Amino acid sequence: MKKLILASVFTFVGFTAFAQPSETTVEETVIVSATQDGFSEIEMSELPEAIASAVSTNYPSATIDKAHVNDQKQYKLEVSLEDGTSGTLYADENGNWIEM
Repeated sequence: MKKLILASVFTFVGFTAFAQPSETTVEETVIVSATQDGFSEIEMSELPEAIASAVSTNYPSATIDKAHVNDQKQYKLEVSLEDGTSGTLYADENGNWIEM
């Protein structure tokens, strides 16, 4: 009889341990699209005409693949040449080349 009562107590304690209400935590993740160097990608239509003409004048065989801009209105251009080489150019909003 003692074993039956002891088994009942253990069963009761076991069920109540699993019946505890659990708190569900939902975390919201915010993704910020920014690069480490402070440049964010822009559309080609947003590229100033002075920069597009500077590229075509100084690099006639170059094609602008991507354009980026930072808060100081400096532009980072990813360009590729006809021979398959690619590189990065930096210019200010007036089309003047700058070194970064």
